Formats: sequence, C-alpha cells, structure tokens
Amino acid sequence: MFIFPDSDFPIQRPRRLRKNKNIRDLVRETHLHLEDLIYPVFIQDGKNLKIEIPSMPGIYRFSPDRVIDEIKEARDLGIKAVILFGIPSHKDDMGSDSFSDQGIIQRSLELIKKEVPEMFVITDVCFCEYTSHGHCGVIVNGDVDNDLTLENLKKQVVSHARHGADMVAPSGMMDGMVKAIRQALDEAGFSHIPIMAYSAKYASAFYGPFRDAAESAPAFGDRRTYQMDPSNSREAFKEVYLDILEGADIVMVKPALAYLDVIKMVKESFPVPVAAYNVSGEYSMVKAAEKLGWLDGKRTMVEILYSIKRAGADLILTYFAKEVAKLINKGEIENYF
Repeated sequence: MFIFPDSDFPIQRPRRLRKNKNIRDLVRETHLHLEDLIYPVFIQDGKNLKIEIPSMPGIYRFSPDRVIDEIKEARDLGIKAVILFGIPSHKDDMGSDSFSDQGIIQRSLELIKKEVPEMFVITDVCFCEYTSHGHCGVIVNGDVDNDLTLENLKKQVVSHARHGADMVAPSGMMDGMVKAIRQALDEAGFSHIPIMAYSAKYASAFYGPFRDAAESAPAFGDRRTYQMDPSNSREAFKEVYLDILEGADIVMVKPALAYLDVIKMVKESFPVPVAAYNVSGEYSMVKAAEKLGWLDGKRTMVEILYSIKRAGADLILTYFAKEVAKLINKGEIENYF
C-alpha cells in the first residue's frame, strides 16, 4: 500500500482527475458492457399471455408464443444471453414438469432456438417453480431430501440439453449437485454443455418479488436448511471451491448487492468466471423508490450495476438488462456519473 507523507500536499490533489467529464471518463476504472448482461425471463403455460408482475414493474410473465418477441427485443438491444424460469400449469410433489419432454421450459427452448438461434439460452435448474409445495426438491419428513433431489436434477438437465439449452444453471444448493449434473450430462452425450452453478446462494429476504413472479413461495417452512446463512462468508468460499472441484464452469453469488464482499472474495480466490445475480428485491426497491420520487431510478440502477462489476462480477444477471442496454447503446451509460 502506498503511504503519502503529509508533505505531499499540495502536490497530491486527486481532484485534478475529477475536474470535468472528459478527464473522469479517461481515468474511469470500471466499465459495463452488453456482454456482461444476462436477462432473466419468466415463461408461463398458456397462449397469448404477457402478464406484468405487480411487485416487479416492467417485468412480465410470457406464454411460449409471446416470449419470442421478448427474446428478439433483447437480441436487438445487443443482449447475448437469457436465463429461463418456467411456471407450469400443473405442479406436483416431484416437480415433474421440469424434466418432462412436454414441459414449459422444454417447449420454450425449442421455439427460442428455432426463432432466435443466435441467443445463448441458459436454463435455471431447480424445482421450486414446479413443485406443489414450493421447495427445491423431494420432500421427506418435512425437509428436502438431498440425494433423491439429485436424481431428479439429473433428469432435468439432460432434458434441457436435449431440447436446446446452451448452459444449465443449478440453483437449489443441494450438496453434490454439480458433480451429479456433470456426470449426467457427460453420460448423455452433452459434455460440451457448461454449468453455471449458483454456488453461494443465500437464504435472503431479497427474493420476495421473484416468488410472486415464479409462483414459488414455500407452502411451509423456509429454505434455510439448504440456502446459506446470510451472516457467513467463509462458508461461501467452501461452497464455491466444492462446486469448482465438481465441475462448475462458472460460479455465482446470489444476491449481489448485499454480498459484494463475497463477490470480491470469490473473484480474488478462484480462476473461473464469476456471475452475480442482481435479484428481484434489489430491482423492485429501486422501482418503488423511483415511483415515490425518492431516488433517481436510472442513476441508482447504473450505480448498483457498476458496484457489482467493480466488486468482481464478470457476468450480471439483472432485470435491468434491457433498460441498461438501451443506455449503453446510446452511449449514455456513463453520463450518470
């Protein structure tokens, strides 16, 4: 660390590099690019549906026939990747729609890859949107049974890969899930499909609006037996390390904004790409405060996304993706500093 003696003033005047926009632009350390963005998309069973999510203004659930227009709009803005979340018409204890050849994600994958083949399509791999109880796996004695859930995860990822997924993203925080998924994909002939693991996913209050969007609130209890304790950071190191050993190609920290320290630790500790999920609650807080006139919504959005990138995220999953892409395309993104 540099130590500047007191005598360096007035020689050292950091304000020289803040005098005007030109010099601030020249010395800016962090930049946000279209290639950094992954856009989450909700797909609901039905036809001709575009339903706004009340707790997430500007975000919608689409039926498979309507989601194509949304994917094309994202593509035209320069967004190169989306992640899909499915809401089936029928839910059961096993979440069987998630690994059915006629499942909501499987049918949507085929449509998207046919109509927008250049889009890189990631699928969220979990069960909370598909189960009648809203938990992330098979329930035994009132809790998610880890190893039984792994067997269903294997079915789900192979089904997604068979129907066109470019990448799978397991989010259930089951022990050994990456190893099970990697083996299942390899044995089914999909060794080329990468895994983006939700490696450090915390049991967070920031997921509330997502549960409205995906209709995935638990019918009983909560998810603290499998998602991480928000007070822990060393545990995140362990979870990420294990996922990399098991074959994760990309690791993720979720949520992002309250866990910037974890993003930084992971980035500095491991030689793999790091994703961060700028989750629903982080999005909705900005939109609510903007509506009330308490915050400049665009400026707050930009500052949040730059903070996530500055902390070390290589990829950012964000509901702001289309909004921020428009600013990047217009060359206006850094006008908010």
